Order: sequence, then structure tokens, then C-alpha cells
Amino acid sequence: MTTTSNDPQHAIGGFQEPLVALKPLLPRPKAGKRYNPASGLEQAVARAASTANYAQYTAWLDHTGSAGGCVRPIQLRGQAHVVSERTGRIISTRHTDDMPDRVIYKACGNRRAAVCPSCAETYRGDTYQLVLAGLQGGKGIPASVAQHPSAFVTFTAPTFGPVHGTRSIRTRHGQTWTIRNRPCRPRREPDLCPHGVDLRCHQTHRDGEKILGTPLCLDCYDHDHQVVWNALSGELWRRTMDRAKEILRTEAKKHGCSVKLSYGKVAELQARGVAHFHALMRLDGVNTLDPGVIEPPACAATFTMLADAVRRAAATVRFRSLPHPDRPEGWLIQWGTQLDLRPVRLAVDGAITDTAVAGYLAKYATKGAEATGHSSARLTNATVNRYATRATHAGRLVDACWRLGRPGSDLDETEAAKNSGRLSYRRLQRWAHMLGFGGHFSTKSRQYSTTLKALRAARANWRRDHHRTQDRTDDTETTLIVGNFTYAGTGWKTIGDALLANTAAAKAREHRRLTKELIAESNNE
Repeated sequence: MTTTSNDPQHAIGGFQEPLVALKPLLPRPKAGKRYNPASGLEQAVARAASTANYAQYTAWLDHTGSAGGCVRPIQLRGQAHVVSERTGRIISTRHTDDMPDRVIYKACGNRRAAVCPSCAETYRGDTYQLVLAGLQGGKGIPASVAQHPSAFVTFTAPTFGPVHGTRSIRTRHGQTWTIRNRPCRPRREPDLCPHGVDLRCHQTHRDGEKILGTPLCLDCYDHDHQVVWNALSGELWRRTMDRAKEILRTEAKKHGCSVKLSYGKVAELQARGVAHFHALMRLDGVNTLDPGVIEPPACAATFTMLADAVRRAAATVRFRSLPHPDRPEGWLIQWGTQLDLRPVRLAVDGAITDTAVAGYLAKYATKGAEATGHSSARLTNATVNRYATRATHAGRLVDACWRLGRPGSDLDETEAAKNSGRLSYRRLQRWAHMLGFGGHFSTKSRQYSTTLKALRAARANWRRDHHRTQDRTDDTETTLIVGNFTYAGTGWKTIGDALLANTAAAKAREHRRLTKELIAESNNE
């Protein structure tokens, strides 16, 4: 694998401030052997406690710092060349055999917090900055976007059968509101389903209970329809945005102006295993001379216009999936009846604030299917039987993905190919570990905000400059790091190394937390 980077830390394992301390990925024990939990501490002491090896220990910490908080760092072996950008001459070369552990550690970069909390926290932070820049400006976005009409919208899925859930009622007492939980599904008389299951539930559930999202009757619940809806929810979103833009163009034309819809969106898999979409939508003006410039919308463009267009689009967009051997007429794909649409303002006056929206969206960008009780890597024919069980709700969803996505499930191969696989049932097996949902969890329109690539490049440039300052290198000549690396393994070498690396990550996290508190206190003063 050949890589080219402007960041020396990418090649030699410099420091990147981790955010959370993690449980280490332990190496697999040899057959017939069991690891002693105390051996990790002994290995850590052997590496760090010796005064004679202090220089080697600090060099190792600096070398592993960029992946110190990662649960499953990637080990790379090869060599890195320092190349003059002006002449292309190789100034120096360093092989991983001359580095600590004879490998380079690179953070896995996984988005899911259940897989790697440290890398997921970095992804969450980037998503937060991306969403916030689209609300407040900055990072290449004009500050005038703070005055554009904006809405926070939650699109829900339709019902596929009754499930256990939380119900609450709000009562007002003067200037204060009180929220009181109510029973899940109360009925005076027995409510028997065709399978003889009473669909009543008089319990008052609380957030976090495992029973939330599970069907009252597994046999009545339409698991097939739900996984197909998950698979096609991205296509439903695309058609809805196209319809909303069409409505906005028509309404703006009546007022003699032009508007553009920009958005940032994240997907969330709820406890019942179905995707919901949370989006920040913003109305922009149109610059006919330079369409890439973000301008304030015309006076006629208001939050009411935006809300009406989104509601009409969500209520009218629907389509049927392609024919399937188990259902020749296909499944109906449409939004649920619940559409939460609220304005976004900078002031706290009953509407949600910009920072609350950014934090809310960023939080869901790091989640997977864990809310359903299912967590696995990509499934294969050898592993699917561990999860595809008829005894649980999540197991039936996995079974539906594998069964509906079997070979020959696409009756119209030409139509499926023409749609670039968006409507193909074969992809259900590929995304069975995500209960059919195979779309991007975090997406945005082109002009809404900056990009994750730009944020990562800025972080890499900072690490490069920080590294040059520490080493007092000569900045008169710009250099590049050209690496030629191959995969050498996954995880830390020993339990002790994982313990030391994650302890350093915890110290860096605590330092960052204290720094934020000091800055907040100084700003309040």
C-alpha cells in the first residue's frame, strides 16, 4: 500500500490527543494457554518502570500517541521517505524496523462508538463542527447563515406492528411544564391478536429498558417490510428532498425570487431497529453569477415557507420496491405519520439552539444497531446463524435480511442494475449486520457546510506544524512524507502496551477537559 501525505505524524506515529480511555483489544491466546489478568500490569511495569529504559519508553509513547486511544489500531510495516516538494529529491528515509515495535500504529477510524469509542469521538467532534458551521458560519462558511431560516426536522418510519414504548404527557403549571410518563399500551378489555397474544401493556417504561422497541407479538410484526424500508430509506430521502426543492422553487417563483435548500442529516437506528432521520435544513439565496456563493435568501423566504415545503414533500412522496419472489407487488415505502419540525434560533426562547442541534446530530452519527441489542461485524454464511434467530426481535430482522437477500431475489435484474443497486434486494445480505440499513449515517448537501475531509486535513496540518516546532526543523523547504506500507496486523502487541497507551489517552483526555473548564470560566468572568 503506497500513501502520500503532508503529515509526518501519519508516517512516524506522532501525538494525537485522544478523548477517552478504552478497553484494550487483547491478543488471542495460544491453544491451551490462558492469559493472567495480572500479566498486563507486569508487562506495563517492565516497559515503563525501568530508569534505564526511560528514553525508550518515552520514544514508544510518542510513537504510539496518534493511536493511543484506539481499541484496534492498525499495524503497518514499510518505510517513509521525506521528499522535497520543490525538487522531488528524497531527503531522508526511515524504515519501520528502526521504530519502536518495528511497526507504525494507525487509529482504526471506525465511526461506531460500540466498536472504538476513541475514533468514534473524533468522528463525533468533526460532525459537530460540520453541523455548527452550517448554523453559525466559520470554516469557510459566511457568518450570515445564522440569519437564514432554519428548521430541525425528524423524519420517522411508519409502523410495522405494535411495540413497547414510552408515552408521556406534558402539563403546564403557571410558567413551568411537567412531564409525566404514562402506561405503554393500556386497554380496558383484552386485545388479542390473531396469534392469541394480548397486546395490552399497563407498565410504565423508562428510558433504557431492554423491552423498549420489542414487538408485543413477534409473529404479528412485519419484519420483512421493516428491513426493506431500511434498505430503501436513503432513496426515500433523496426523492423527498427533490420534491421539497421543487415545491420551494414554485413558491419562490410566485414571489419573484429564487431559493436553495441546504441540509445536514444523520440517521439513527431506534430501539425497534428502524432508521429515523434527523436533519438541519436551511434556506439560502441563489447567486446567478456564482452558484457556489452562499447568500441570504430573499425577504419572502421564511421558516413558514420551508416548513410547508417539507411537510408537503414528506406527506406525498411514496413508491413501491421492485418485485420480490416472496412479494410480487413489492413493499410500499413512505414516511410515518409523525414529523417533528421545529425552528432553530440562536437565542433560547422556546426554540432549540444551534449548539443543541449540532450536539444532537453529532451524537447519533456514532451509533449503529446497538440500541436493538444486536451488535456484530459484517455477516457471512458462516456467522449469520449466530444472530439470525426466530426467538428475538433483532434475530428476526437479521433473518429477514438474509432470507430476502438470497440469490435470485431480484426478479428484474435490468431494473436493479439501472438503479445502481439502490433498489436491489441482494444488498440486504451485505447490510444484515445493520438490519438492512446500508446508507451513510451522516450526509449533507454540497453547500451546507465544510467537509469532513477539510476538517481532517486541518488537523493533519496542525500535527505537522506541531511536529516541526518540536523538532526545530528547517521550514525553508517544504517537504512531503511519502510512505510505502503494508498491513502487519491489528491491535496492540501486548496487554501491557494497550494498558500504557490507553492510560496516556486518559491523561490527555483529562487535560483537555480541564482546559475547556478553565476557558469556560474565563469567558464567564
